[in-house]
Amino acid sequence: MGEAWRSHKPVLQQFLADFSLDASVAVALHTVLHKPFRDQLQQYSLILSKLKEAAGQHPESEAVTDATDKFAKLRSFVSQVLDEACFTRSLWKSLGHKFTDVLCVPERRLLEDSRNLTVFPSMGRSDRVLLFNDLLVLVQGSSFQSFDLKLVWVDGAEREMGKYALRVTAPEEEFSLLAKDPKARAVWQWKLNQAVRQALNGKRDFPLWSRDSDRSDPPSCRLFSFTFRAEGRLKNAVYDGEWHLGRPHERYIGMWHEDQRHGPGIVVTQSGACYQRMFQMDKMVGSGTLLLEDDSVYEGNFTPDLTFVGKGKLTFPNGFVLEGTFSSKSSQGLQTQGILDTAGEQPDQQMTKLQLGQKEFPVETRWEGLFSQFLEFIRSGGRGDTEEAFMGFHVQTSKELRKSQEYLFCQRDNEEVPTKVDVLGELAVHQEQGTLQGYVEQVFQNSLHPLGKLLKMLTVAFQATYSTIGANKHLLTMAQEEVKHYAKKIWEFYQGLLRLALERKGRPYSESVENSGLDGPDAVLPLILPHFYPDLFMLYMVYHQKEDELYCQGVVDLSQETDVKLLEFLDVQKHFWPLKDLTLTKHQRRSLVKDHCFLSATDCLRNIITTVDPREKLEILQKTYNEIAKTISRLLGEEFNPSMDDLLPLLMYVVTRARIQRLGAELHLIRDLMDPTASGGMHDFLLTAMESCYALIQKEIQLHQSWHASQDS
Repeated sequence: MGEAWRSHKPVLQQFLADFSLDASVAVALHTVLHKPFRDQLQQYSLILSKLKEAAGQHPESEAVTDATDKFAKLRSFVSQVLDEACFTRSLWKSLGHKFTDVLCVPERRLLEDSRNLTVFPSMGRSDRVLLFNDLLVLVQGSSFQSFDLKLVWVDGAEREMGKYALRVTAPEEEFSLLAKDPKARAVWQWKLNQAVRQALNGKRDFPLWSRDSDRSDPPSCRLFSFTFRAEGRLKNAVYDGEWHLGRPHERYIGMWHEDQRHGPGIVVTQSGACYQRMFQMDKMVGSGTLLLEDDSVYEGNFTPDLTFVGKGKLTFPNGFVLEGTFSSKSSQGLQTQGILDTAGEQPDQQMTKLQLGQKEFPVETRWEGLFSQFLEFIRSGGRGDTEEAFMGFHVQTSKELRKSQEYLFCQRDNEEVPTKVDVLGELAVHQEQGTLQGYVEQVFQNSLHPLGKLLKMLTVAFQATYSTIGANKHLLTMAQEEVKHYAKKIWEFYQGLLRLALERKGRPYSESVENSGLDGPDAVLPLILPHFYPDLFMLYMVYHQKEDELYCQGVVDLSQETDVKLLEFLDVQKHFWPLKDLTLTKHQRRSLVKDHCFLSATDCLRNIITTVDPREKLEILQKTYNEIAKTISRLLGEEFNPSMDDLLPLLMYVVTRARIQRLGAELHLIRDLMDPTASGGMHDFLLTAMESCYALIQKEIQLHQSWHASQDS
């Protein structure tokens, strides 16, 4: 603001008779903008003070006293705001452009500085702490780290490193602020909590830093959206929901009664642990199963903070089993009296990858409320009253449309009001023309169509259950079953709509007519899968993470070999080695080339990650097989169809050179969601071959090392 006035000094002369062009702009602005206001406040305060003294017991004395107090608060507020502004201005002048270019914004004010009231972060992570009205900033040399106050939790802690500590928690950070004495800690804790509360409220207190009784600490539970940045399974994930003490609130999947957890339920935590318990009016009852993030499994009773209590059995990842009675004391930690069995071998995947929810929540009983309105529409024969309730809106103007709940689900690429569509009429027309497949694909993208609306609602429900925190490997089977069930219910609903459409046209309904467009739920699944694929595939990735990591290690190890060495190690028959027709420069030798063999098959296989459709993934496996066979046929000069014995080493070479990440997740998703009619056919044969390659590559590290040792000897 000062810079703007410097270029318009003549304007200031209109306000100040004694202002010269050489005078200080800051002083002039203070004289024009602040001094008259301050003088007026002082004058009003003086008048009100005299009125208060003169009023005595007059009926108006209470109003005069109230006005006097308010003007006193206003004077205090103005003084505090000016102090903050001066405090902040001095800071900006002391910092370099690297800081001010990012941090300096007009509405930001400095509330406290560790150079003014000493505190320092634990772990030596910074040399200065700055508290603004919207950010907490840790400065380290020429860099800094900032935390949005809306997602900062502050709590007093015990003494740490001989200092008085404050525990500060943010979504991906946790550290302590250490003070030399309890007074400094108390001031910082109070200022931090008040700043957080005001940031959440979206406004400053009046006056600032008062100790009114109604100014409590900020809530421990808050609603907020946050994008995870740290490395890990949640990187780039967005969590929009409730936070508690710096962590996303636990996700609950189960039965409710009067807005409380009641009945069987599954709770998933942000750390990766999850458990299955019975709830009674929001309280856990009986024993349960707790699956910890390190693959330990506890069966027994435990508290909401996951502390073992009473009788239970703890199975460790190495197969050891501790069974007995558990207790916990704050000073002594977890205690148990029981028997530790160390004879057990490493537990199988049935324990470490135990799947929850299938027995307690049969897939047929899930989301019945979402399907009921659609089923009612079909059962009623498509009556007008049920259609209106089913479609969710019946409007004449864009204003009414915007008010309707359905508008939330509409695609709004433009502001035109969508016209009501004759759904049944369209179905009948496309059935006559034999274009139902394409029509259904289109309506799945339109949330105004009943099929599109149902798919949209199911997508929202699926994301609410299995995204971000819900991406837990123990929920994979539940999610996979659910997607298949969605396809079945949408298929049934499509059948019902088509039946109504034909009946309205007076045309007979038969099985041949019914199947004239889509061939059952297995044809619907690939059409709806893209809506669920990101969250579903994340579950497959988490479930198969360890196997995929071992597979990647094997691929990296094998990829170091030249083509000749790799073909030799994999026992590929030499007359299948496609080395004779390689185009080499004069400086190249066939024994040293790398990534030159079976290039067309390798490039083809890499495309398996470019589609979400299991059918298309299987077609890519078929094309990869064809490219291998084509290369061998060219070498042999005759048509060649590899048997499993011939194919496996050739396919292992191609898989190694393709270097596909998360191949285990890809293969298991294909196996789980492929069309059952493909079982026993060529696609099933090729998928089995790929699964064998995947399993063998995981074992190749030790075999490869032994092979190298024998070659060297």
